[in-house]
Amino acid sequence: MHTMKTVAAIAAFLSLGACSSMSQQDKNTAVGAAIGGVAGSVLTGGSTAGAVGGAAVGGVIGNQVNKPPR
Repeated sequence: MHTMKTVAAIAAFLSLGACSSMSQQDKNTAVGAAIGGVAGSVLTGGSTAGAVGGAAVGGVIGNQVNKPPR
């Protein structure tokens, strides 16, 4: 089961290359969510809540990367 989640996460991450019309900030958000989801799942032993929480936090962090200050 853990291997299947890892393969699915890698496939989702690699499919982000097809999003050429996305802005850089959108790409950063998607990559952050993907990495955060995998990290959250790994850190919580495969917990769905950990994956969702990690994706949310990773998406927010990815959205803020390289964002110009106000």
